[in-house]
Amino acid sequence: MEYDRPIVLSIAGFDPCGGAGVLADIKTIEQHQCLGMAVNTSITDQVEDNFISVNWFSAKEIISHIKTLTNKYSIGFVKIGIIENLNTLHEVVSFLKQQNKNITIVWDTVLSASSGFHLMEGIDKNKLIEVLKNIYLITPNTIEGKKLSSAIGIETDNEIEAAKHLAEYCNVLLKGGHSKTQKGIDHLFFNKQNIRIQTESVNELSPKHGSGCILSSSITANLALGDDLEAACKRSKLYIEKILNSNSNLLSYHVA
Repeated sequence: MEYDRPIVLSIAGFDPCGGAGVLADIKTIEQHQCLGMAVNTSITDQVEDNFISVNWFSAKEIISHIKTLTNKYSIGFVKIGIIENLNTLHEVVSFLKQQNKNITIVWDTVLSASSGFHLMEGIDKNKLIEVLKNIYLITPNTIEGKKLSSAIGIETDNEIEAAKHLAEYCNVLLKGGHSKTQKGIDHLFFNKQNIRIQTESVNELSPKHGSGCILSSSITANLALGDDLEAACKRSKLYIEKILNSNSNLLSYHVA
């Protein structure tokens, strides 16, 4: 029996406080009237403002858990969050494409925790390019965008130029939350266009732990519901603004 909601799979870390990772993703996916499923890449020891440590699952373990789901369910949309290293990401993405060559993968390019804990070391240029070619959308902030651009051999301090170079391999949503010049304005590089997505909130937005996780899983859910990429990103921008305004603390309340 088929479900009447599209399935969205989150492959990400387990954050016990629920602000980020698979718990935040599932909350978001379900708010979007999709059926959320999850595979852990790690178990973290953290709260909203302090990242203590992380225990990683191997690529073999992650793939085994994915396979259990794909043997039973038809999964066409996947969000990937924190993952130990590029080799693991490469193996996971390759497996997903083998299972379904038309699968839509959104990678939230988490390279460090918000507390400063570094999560991904040593990025190989050729392997990164191969991964990007198999991903539909990446969602770096300005810092991550410049770091990934550097990893493929393009050194630039200009976040827009960095994103343009990454967009040669996949679609890019450059998040503006860390931008020094265009704070809060996102740039979607899609179909050789640079589409500005501006904030619509009239209120001062309150920062939230896991906001990047929530945005990327919202985009994935909107794609699963049939939106094109521009519409999915714009709808998700509105959703994340509701999340940021949901309370004044670091853990968000999820609102429809």
